[in-house]
Formats: sequence, C-alpha cells, structure tokens
Amino acid sequence: MTDLATVSRARGGDSEAFRLLVERHSRPVFKVAYRMTGNEHDADDVVQETFLRAYRQIDRFQERANFGTWLHRIAINCALDLLRARGRHDKHYIHESEDGEMSRSFEASDPQPDRLLLSAEVQQHVAKALERLSGNERTAFMLRHFEGMPVEEIGKTLGIQVNAAKHTIFRAVRKLRESLEPLVRPNTCNT
Repeated sequence: MTDLATVSRARGGDSEAFRLLVERHSRPVFKVAYRMTGNEHDADDVVQETFLRAYRQIDRFQERANFGTWLHRIAINCALDLLRARGRHDKHYIHESEDGEMSRSFEASDPQPDRLLLSAEVQQHVAKALERLSGNERTAFMLRHFEGMPVEEIGKTLGIQVNAAKHTIFRAVRKLRESLEPLVRPNTCNT
C-alpha cells in the first residue's frame, strides 16, 4: 500500500494505518534526528515528537506532496526546537552512523596509535566545521550528502525553492572545504 493510501486510511481514524507509517518512516527520521542532535536519547525524543505532530496534523498533509518529505520537515523542526530549548542551537554534531559512514575512509586492518589519533583529530575538525554552518546549510548538506536526498526534496523539506536549496548546499560545501583545507593541504613550511 502506498503512503498516500495509508495516509488516507489514517485520516479516517485507522490507527493501524498510522502505525504502518511509523514503521515505514521511523528509521529515516531517526537517522536525520541523530545527525542533527548528536545522541540517541535526543534523536528518540525527536522521533516521538515528530510522529506525535504528524498524527495531530495529518489533516494538513497535502496529498500532492511526498509524505516522507513532509515528515522530514517536521523532524527537522522538532530537532531544531529541541536544540534551541537546550541552548545548543548552533552546536549540532555528526557522529558515526551504524554502518560506519563517518570513519570508513579512516579504517585500517591493524590501526596504529598515531593513525587512530589522526582519525579522531580529523573527525573533531569535521564536527567543528559543521558547527560553523548555519542551520539550513548544515541540514541541506546532511540531507544531500548523508541521506542522498534529491535537491528538489531538500527544497521542499526546508520550505525553499530548488535553486535556493542548490545554493545552500553549494555554500555549505564551500565553507566546509575552506574549514578543512588545512587538513588536506601539505604543510609547505617544512619544505
């Protein structure tokens, strides 16, 4: 059954239909929430609040829209609300995902202590660089490069035009490159 058909049933009071929507979308919502909040407890809170708001606002969902995009927008707003409430609005963190996404390029079969130290240092620099991005830049970057979401959906999720979404992603990438350039540029002072 499609999301639209399931939403239609949920609007009619079918609690089983809403449960199906929760099952289908809770994992992607959790991934976004975790990347924005930086810990499982906060991400779980965001997921719960997201589905609570979605349930309360299901009649506002416009059937011409994509339900997953609509839900992601709610999740992002819930995450930002939680971070603001805790005084951490500009302190989002990116952690390694379940599949090792952040550290994949640093893995070695028998890591040496200096390699582990370098890996941790690089991850720390990446996290700090991400903290310097605006909320929209960070969210657009994460949705595009971690979630693989199409630019059109990112625009819908953030409530901005496609060109604005492209520009936001471009700005985020440019800022990250500038912040991380010292890590990849060879040290020319020692030559």
